[in-house]
Amino acid sequence: MQRADDFAARRAHLARLSEDELERRFWQLAHNITQPLVDMAAQHTSPSIERSVVLRMGFSSLEAQAIVKRVAELGLLGKGAGHVLWRLANANDITLKQAAELLPTEAAAEQLQQIFAGSVR
Repeated sequence: MQRADDFAARRAHLARLSEDELERRFWQLAHNITQPLVDMAAQHTSPSIERSVVLRMGFSSLEAQAIVKRVAELGLLGKGAGHVLWRLANANDITLKQAAELLPTEAAAEQLQQIFAGSVR
């Protein structure tokens, strides 16, 4: 079976474009293809991803697991466990380690609900 050579017909709409225009079109199409992946990564997370983030913040594996579990219990995992911890630390002018110790308390839960109330993401 021989393939019909339709290259000239398929590229007709591109033939009039300059090199710069072709490059811009390429990057626009590449952006259009990858944007859904970027959006998904920005809007979705998992406990394992959040544990990884918290580990990189200097916490042990056991501490990270407890932090992520508590953040999930509070319904704030979508905000990012590290982000939640950071916001709690900033709100109380304490270190991240101190914020992790404060996280299991009911006072911290109430404070975090206020911090994140009305936030879209």
